[in-house]
Amino acid sequence: MEKYGRAEVERWCWEVWNEANIGYWRGTPAEFRKLHDYAIDGVRHALPTARVGGPDSAGHGGQWTRDFLEHCLRGTNYATGRIGTPLDFVSFHAKGAPTYVDGHVRMGIAAQLQTIDEGFRLVASFPELKATPIILGESDPEGCAACQGPQLGYRNGTMCASYTAASFARKLDLAERHGVNFEGALTWAFEFEDQPYFVGFRSLASNGIDKPVLNVFRMFSQMRGRRLAVHSDAAVPLDTMLKSGVRGQPDVAALASRDDDQLCVLVWHYHDDDLPGAAAEVTLSASGLPLAKGSAQIQHFRIDQDHSNAFTAWQRLGSPQQPTAGQYRQLEQAGRLSVLGGPAQAEIVDGQAALRVSLPRQGVSLLVLTWKGTAR
Repeated sequence: MEKYGRAEVERWCWEVWNEANIGYWRGTPAEFRKLHDYAIDGVRHALPTARVGGPDSAGHGGQWTRDFLEHCLRGTNYATGRIGTPLDFVSFHAKGAPTYVDGHVRMGIAAQLQTIDEGFRLVASFPELKATPIILGESDPEGCAACQGPQLGYRNGTMCASYTAASFARKLDLAERHGVNFEGALTWAFEFEDQPYFVGFRSLASNGIDKPVLNVFRMFSQMRGRRLAVHSDAAVPLDTMLKSGVRGQPDVAALASRDDDQLCVLVWHYHDDDLPGAAAEVTLSASGLPLAKGSAQIQHFRIDQDHSNAFTAWQRLGSPQQPTAGQYRQLEQAGRLSVLGGPAQAEIVDGQAALRVSLPRQGVSLLVLTWKGTAR
């Protein structure tokens, strides 16, 4: 508080340990709960309004997490002797499981979603936690950011981008299914300084050059207002994805939001297998817009082989490990979120609008429709 100020520190989330349900903790579960109680008590003595929680388990944690939550809700606090330990949020980790099959990467989105599904179910089983925020403290396609290998070849290109779009949307679906308060998820990534360009670590940028996946988060950041219902006849059903991932037809689906003068639709074309495939010809229909008649300006942001993709730009330059100043500027520009095509308009009739989009395999589009005026 002396260094950053009370208002800043009150925004932080405090927890005690990382993945104490596996080898990062060498004591017993009871000893961890004791440490947790004393640490949280110390934080709250320093700042009574501090936001505290946990346990940030590896995976959903199963019985280990259940015992932790039971202790926090109904057990005797080791530090205070009273019943319960403050729990402002619940956190756990969820990872996918990519493999290398027949010469290509095969993602394991089912593994990550299964962990989230079970974790949400576990929290929902405690009535006291119905409104408690859940934070996925690490939420990634796999569990080792610093590891390398052929099964991790998805990291530099568009596959990581489309996986992120598809998986984040399903996290929201699972939260709705279980009736829990899903606050957010964090990606576990590092800078990996003084490493070769695009060497294959899980990161958001390589030597200061943004990767395609970072542009998915930029797309998310433009979405505001309330979430809308989306129906796609090419979406893989949630239960199918939980059971077997995306191994048959691709997942062509969307996430949408709207405020008073803007509609945002994030569309992806995802498949677990990193193999060539035909583009998805998408017809997008929106209804219930506040204009009975008029037009909307369209901005179309795109991530694919040629847009918002510094990795393929780097390859086209010959994969230089010591790019010139001019080449570096090109890569910086290529890594930014880019617009597909020039300004366009969508006609609105009876509060409805329709668009057509050709979306390459593993591509992601964000369509932003903006209008002015009121219904007439």
